[in-house]
Amino acid sequence: MIGSVTLVEPKYEQVLEFCARDPVERVFLEDVARRDLGRFVATEGAGGALAGLCHVGANIVPSGEDCHLFAGATAVGQSRMIIGETRAVTALWEAARDALPVPRADRPGQPVYVMDKPPAPAATGLRPATPHDLERLLPACAAAHELELGSDPVARDSEGFRWRTSAQIDEGRSWVWLEGDVILFKAEASAWTPSAVQLQQVWVDPAARGRGYGLRGLADLCRLLLESTPAVTLFVRRENTAAIGLYDAVGMRRVLEYRSVLF
Repeated sequence: MIGSVTLVEPKYEQVLEFCARDPVERVFLEDVARRDLGRFVATEGAGGALAGLCHVGANIVPSGEDCHLFAGATAVGQSRMIIGETRAVTALWEAARDALPVPRADRPGQPVYVMDKPPAPAATGLRPATPHDLERLLPACAAAHELELGSDPVARDSEGFRWRTSAQIDEGRSWVWLEGDVILFKAEASAWTPSAVQLQQVWVDPAARGRGYGLRGLADLCRLLLESTPAVTLFVRRENTAAIGLYDAVGMRRVLEYRSVLF
């Protein structure tokens, strides 16, 4: 116990209750809990409710209050980044930084967008990706990953990246709009709960950019997802003005900011 707060390994029901208080900000945490991936550490108040929660895995994802108390759990891992709501990440990073490597990048102020009202239909050829699309999607997914995170996933772990891309297709978390061999639009779901879908790696092939395909593809994807899920969300580097312009144009609204510290 630290003061009036206790560090605990939370129960599944506690994690879901905590995430339900802010289902957009905590969509990743809820998704990994429902899929039984990784492990969690939490702070529990006197009443038994969680005040703060942190996923400890390849990524460290803190949320809520007293996140500095997760420094010990963060320091023993070999995570690739700390990412989440800005205030939570800042509290954890300041407490744990002396025990962690020097980061290769620190990205504060990443806008988080949400859409909960379907946009107008855009008459695209958007569809769920199939295993037949894997070879065409792999280079686009790798390029989008490198643009977002600054590292080449194929050079780091070619087989692992191929497996993850294939798994997203098999799980129905990948969508594509192809014309011939050109990707006019593609995106994946990085997290999916009953309350929200978080998109990642929104991409248009360079040869097809500047013609409105990204706007149309994202509009139709949001319409599709909002048929079964209350909200679509994503976040973006604040330097990526082209993507920010796209999300503003499609009618998404900014609701909070993330910060990521990459190692």
